[in-house]
Amino acid sequence: MMHMAQLAAPSATDAPTLTTLPAETLALRDTVRAWANERLAPHVRRLDEDDAAAFDWDLVREGHNLGLTRLVVPKQFGGLGQGEFGVAVALEELAAIDAGFALIFGATMLGQAPVLLSGDPRLQARFLPLFCGDEPVLACNAITEDQAGCDLLIPENAQFAQGVMRARREGDHYVLDGSKKFITNGKVATYATVFANMEGHPGATGLTCFVVMLDRPGVTLGDVADKMSYRSCLGTEMHFDHVIVPEENVVGGEGGGVYINVQQMNMARAAVAAISTGVARGALEQAIEWAGKRVQGGMPLRKHQFTARKLAEMSAKVDAARMLYLRAAHLADNEIPAPAYEPAVAKLFADRIAIEVATEAMGLMGARGYLRDHGMEKRLRDALGARIYEGTPEVLALAVTEAIYDDDDDF
Repeated sequence: MMHMAQLAAPSATDAPTLTTLPAETLALRDTVRAWANERLAPHVRRLDEDDAAAFDWDLVREGHNLGLTRLVVPKQFGGLGQGEFGVAVALEELAAIDAGFALIFGATMLGQAPVLLSGDPRLQARFLPLFCGDEPVLACNAITEDQAGCDLLIPENAQFAQGVMRARREGDHYVLDGSKKFITNGKVATYATVFANMEGHPGATGLTCFVVMLDRPGVTLGDVADKMSYRSCLGTEMHFDHVIVPEENVVGGEGGGVYINVQQMNMARAAVAAISTGVARGALEQAIEWAGKRVQGGMPLRKHQFTARKLAEMSAKVDAARMLYLRAAHLADNEIPAPAYEPAVAKLFADRIAIEVATEAMGLMGARGYLRDHGMEKRLRDALGARIYEGTPEVLALAVTEAIYDDDDDF
């Protein structure tokens, strides 16, 4: 709706700022917005209420045809060559309609991230063109485990991680044993970037990243998680039993997984903040529409001061969240390594305002906000989801405060 109108198109030579979008990003935003409203929106309730293991390949194929599976793939391999800035803007548009569908493509890009971050032209030439064919190919990023969750996200905690998937070298290949849990796209991906700890290293201190084709012997995909929301994307357990991976599939060298994980998190958090912003924006737009037509006390609800105050504060929160994720995405595209502070702040704030805005919007709609027929209760469930992946508020708080005190390390 009208809420994004303030992001007017600059000239093609303008650099992106916090109040403008470059022409290429604006065109991408408008294309994704039109598709999400016209093609995705009619299916949202069905996707939400379908069986947990259901997956709509037809809609994914349409998204693939828009370029959503190859947004970050360099143009030399057939991709669109977008940076985190363009990705984040596109994911906000998808999430304003359905956060789960945004995550299908976001998780694919996260699976591509280690290959991109490796700087290895051979790895990139082997795996990135997979996403540029006629049929959609999805990827996943396999980090989380049953016992080792946040300990794999906080470098200082790596030594304390328990039960981490094991990797050992045997001649010209590696052998992986262990399991991963809650892996988005795991059930439908072609390959995974899998993080395993090298044998002989405590905890996750020898964390190493491998590209694993999921049709290899020994890979078993478990049941799909029956989630509260984000139901259009599938979260799955993955089991690796003596899976042989060639040495050329190592990303970033042995023990390089910690660095890759930190870098991909710092980049991905801007995109996740965009998803939360999209959820909040969708709730706000629905509340704006309702308050504009609902009459109470002889005038539209929006004319009542109490309602106007709520709408104004909700709008300010959505705009502030967008400014934070745009800043974080811009810095992630232009700083090596990607910063930790700005993406963590963006996600910490956006995740919170998504819950606040969706809650207020439900309150404005009264009983209708609580009914499935109107979709607001789904928005509230979606708002709660992003607090879990790519860093809980507590993990993000550690990242933020570590950056704040970075100059005081001598103390």
